[in-house]
Amino acid sequence: MRAQHFSFLLLGSLASACPMAGRQAPTTTVAAPSPSATPAGNGGTGAGTGGAAGVNLAAAIQAIMPSSSSCSGASKPDECRTAEQAAPFISKACSDLAKAECAATIALMGLESGDMKYKRNLVNAGQGTANMMSPTFISEYATELFGADKVAGKSLDDVLSLVTPDETNFASAAWYLTRKCSATVRSSLATGTDAGWVAYNQCIGVDGMLSNRVEYWNRAKKAFGL
Repeated sequence: MRAQHFSFLLLGSLASACPMAGRQAPTTTVAAPSPSATPAGNGGTGAGTGGAAGVNLAAAIQAIMPSSSSCSGASKPDECRTAEQAAPFISKACSDLAKAECAATIALMGLESGDMKYKRNLVNAGQGTANMMSPTFISEYATELFGADKVAGKSLDDVLSLVTPDETNFASAAWYLTRKCSATVRSSLATGTDAGWVAYNQCIGVDGMLSNRVEYWNRAKKAFGL
């Protein structure tokens, strides 16, 4: 069984949260088009593109991530983004995904980032982005986007800083899905079923039937009409 490499950990109180440590990576890699580092598509209160077509994306994100309407009181206000702020970037990230894939990546990002309150793990150096990728994947992602020469010799946190701007932060879950999950997993996920969600989480290395994961997925299905 694969070990987890994403997860979310509550610290101190239920209102104070941070992502957990990175763990062993899945081994399946699937080639796919490179994510763009430039925001595009309709965000805000408009409909999304691709997998988010016909969806009021800001409203859907807020429905999936209940606390994403505001960054008031966020412990890391410079990292926090609201549903409306994130929608244009997530729309672009979903442009080449199926509808259920888009919904699932948003559910994952909500769970891993505390409803977009964090871009960086509070404990583990180099772990971050909206889906809290481990430093190994952060390095792969940054290398693909910017080239090996921009990554070589940098600290884990400096490499992470390359991909935490909103354009790339919110594209990281789609990148992982298209690069690290098999065609079989993607086909299953595209059906929008619970079995597809479980298969997607297995690709990530976690149990998709954990209660907190099911809660996010159920909200995503409802928000996207799956």
